[in-house]
Amino acid sequence: MKKQLFLLVVAAAFSLSACSNDNSYGNQMSSNDTQMEHNSHSSSGEVPKDLRVAENPTYKVGSEAVIQTDHMEGMKGAIATIVGAYETTAYNVSYRPTTGGQPVTNHKWIIHEEIKEADDISYQPGSEVIMEADHIKDMKGATAQINSTEKTTVYMINYKPTTGGDEVKNHKWVTEDELSPVK
Repeated sequence: MKKQLFLLVVAAAFSLSACSNDNSYGNQMSSNDTQMEHNSHSSSGEVPKDLRVAENPTYKVGSEAVIQTDHMEGMKGAIATIVGAYETTAYNVSYRPTTGGQPVTNHKWIIHEEIKEADDISYQPGSEVIMEADHIKDMKGATAQINSTEKTTVYMINYKPTTGGDEVKNHKWVTEDELSPVK
């Protein structure tokens, strides 16, 4: 009886939390959550025309590196092939998709050149911007809040998820500190 009551309380708690109507950019999800997994993270490989190619990146185009981040399931530990390396400012952002729905929090990464009518200087945490990035469905045109800023080399990569499935091509973006050398 106690076990059944406990299970009922737990089920009610989950049910109530799912009905939350919080419109803030709060931390409903962490950066480790995989809300966007069902969407394709492969892209055409097109980059903004004003994006500057890195002159001497740690990971050269065509080389391989181990992915040390888990933006999506199956990413951490996968071997990446470097498709592009660029010097820019990367932003961790939170936003509500253009078609509504649950907010996306702590999305890594969009870059400075993917912000509509971007200023010449980097944005600071708390700034609101309109994204031109279209890495995920319903992202382009959404208003985003900048959570953090990192001036870095960003990489476009191809990789085969550790969980199986098709190769992800032209994934945008991972930062230099999210990669390590293949041993």
